Amino acid sequence: MADLPTGEPCRIFETIDSTNEEARRLAHSGERGPLWIRAARQTGGKGRRGRNWVSEPGNLFATCLLSPGRPQSERAQLSFVAALALHDALATVSGLGDRIRCKWPNDLKLEGGKLAGILLESEHDWVAVGIGVNLAHAPDNVERHAVALSDICGKVVPPEVLLQALASAFQVRRRLWEAEGFQPIRAEWLARAEGLGEPLIARLHDKDLSGVFSDLADDGALLLELPDRSVARITAGDIFPLSAGAR
Repeated sequence: MADLPTGEPCRIFETIDSTNEEARRLAHSGERGPLWIRAARQTGGKGRRGRNWVSEPGNLFATCLLSPGRPQSERAQLSFVAALALHDALATVSGLGDRIRCKWPNDLKLEGGKLAGILLESEHDWVAVGIGVNLAHAPDNVERHAVALSDICGKVVPPEVLLQALASAFQVRRRLWEAEGFQPIRAEWLARAEGLGEPLIARLHDKDLSGVFSDLADDGALLLELPDRSVARITAGDIFPLSAGAR
C-alpha cells in the first residue's frame, strides 16, 4: 500500500486478473474509497462490452474505487469526469494535450489511434473507474487502430508517474463535478471532443445511424443530427467517422 500525492491510498500488484475486479472484491468486503488500485500486468483485463484489454507491462492499468457524491442516476457522468482528468494528466506528462482528443463515450485518441479507455462498473453505492493507457505498447490486430504514447512523444512515461498526475487531476475534476454537477464537465469535454460537428456513423446493437455529431446531452448521450434534421439520442454504441463506417 502506498499513498498518492492526493493522500489517497493505492494498492499495487505485479499481476492481477484486473484492477476493476479487485475493486469489486474490495467493495463487496466493505471498502468505499477513494482507493486506487494499480497493476503492472493484468491477466483478464477488459474493455467495454466485454472486449479483451491487452495488458502488456509498461502500460497503465488502474482503477479508482469510490462512493460518488452525486445521485446514483448521474454515475455515468463519471466517465466524462475521468476522461477530462486523464486528458489533464497526459497533457502534463507528455506536453501533447492539444493533440489528444476525447472520443465518445469513453476513449482518448492521439494521432487518430486509440490511446486510452475508461470502463465504469458499479453496484449499490460504489463505482469502480477503470483506466487503461497505452504508454509503452499498443496492441496489434485489434478492431480499432491503437497507438502508444511513446510512439508519438518519443519517451516512455512510467505508469506510476502518470498515475500520480492522474490521481491529482481526477480529485480536482471529481470535486468540481460533485459541487457543480455535469455542466462544467460537459463544456470542457466538448472542447476536447473528437468529431464534434462532423459526419459519423453510430453503430447500435440493432442498426447503424448516419448523421452529424451535433452536441452532448445533459446526461452524456451523444446527439446525432440525422439527414431529415431530427435528432437521435445515442446512449450506447460505437461511433466511427463516416469515411470509416464500413470497416
